[in-house]
Amino acid sequence: QVQLVESGGGLVQPGGSLRLSCAASGSIFSIYAIGWYRHAPGRQRELVAAATSGGTNYADSVKGRFTISRDNDKNTVYLQMNSLKPEDTAVYYCNAAVRSSIITGYFDYWGQGTQVTVSS
Repeated sequence: QVQLVESGGGLVQPGGSLRLSCAASGSIFSIYAIGWYRHAPGRQRELVAAATSGGTNYADSVKGRFTISRDNDKNTVYLQMNSLKPEDTAVYYCNAAVRSSIITGYFDYWGQGTQVTVSS
């Protein structure tokens, strides 16, 4: 089994910054992709940012404001969120495609979510 534990959410004023962390632990042979989704009330869950061995990709709405980074030695991914807007308010979920051994395929795992609220 694989566990993803997120931290770093909270309440911040518009224009402020937050840094989310997600640490993966358990039976990990390799991680193909790891990133962040968010889910706001009344909206569909959307990909915010993801990091693979080939690079990173971002939702258009966060480009230039959010930065994803990955520490492969620690199996941890970070999301630096700057210039936050009220529309960034959502529950942010960590997601990872993990392979537990050389003979298994990649499976999707999710964290429990962390609330980010941007409000004055």
